[in-house]
Amino acid sequence: MPYDKLSLKNRTAVVIGGTTGIGRALALGLAEAGASVVASARRANEVENVAKELEQRGARTLRQVADVTDRGSLQRLLDKTLEQFDQVDILVNCAGFTKRGPTLDFAEQDWNAIFDCNLNGTLRGCQVFGRHMLERGYGRIINIASLSTYVALLEVAAYGASKAAVGALTKSLAVEWGPRGVCVNAIAPGVFRTSLNSALLDGTERGRELKLRTPMRRFGDVEELVGAGIFLASEAASFVNGEILTVDGGFLASGVNQ
Repeated sequence: MPYDKLSLKNRTAVVIGGTTGIGRALALGLAEAGASVVASARRANEVENVAKELEQRGARTLRQVADVTDRGSLQRLLDKTLEQFDQVDILVNCAGFTKRGPTLDFAEQDWNAIFDCNLNGTLRGCQVFGRHMLERGYGRIINIASLSTYVALLEVAAYGASKAAVGALTKSLAVEWGPRGVCVNAIAPGVFRTSLNSALLDGTERGRELKLRTPMRRFGDVEELVGAGIFLASEAASFVNGEILTVDGGFLASGVNQ
């Protein structure tokens, strides 16, 4: 008998921040595993583009923008999804951003903006969609942590602190919601090449150090996160709760590399 617990057939997934980079890769991967997928973000044109990609893969979807700093927009996203699909089984919280600068002079408004998106936005998504999941007694929530959940990266203290807090939030919700059928986990990506960071990775000492610290001696491709996402969203992970699954090519295991 084939092992089918990794199948997401008859499941509905919402990926917030699902139109670019890691979020887009996860949205498309969940669709290929059989789920109906709603990939949402702030920009309508990007939502439209990913919706077309999902439909090309045979997935059911809808087009609905959302902003994690606006709780009302997340509630509308849930409401529209329920209108079309009746339920949400899987939530991926992937919206986030960073800004680099010396912590001594880092503007408080920039600090607060990063926290409001990365941490508070994750909490809002969990609250809005988690209520629905708890009412049903079933759900899979996947947050996006970071290497900086565990280790410091120079001059990105706000991002690091926000992602460390995402890790703590993930574990807290797992303790609260796991007994009620909602598993809450996170993925901590290592260094993955995207259109936004390729210049940094290829042309700076920081990029060279990041590669040196990665034992596989290369950066990740966002497609290499899809397996972790499908696993955590599936019945194969029915007893996985409060876990931060690191996909980093060995970065966190690394000591001396030469």
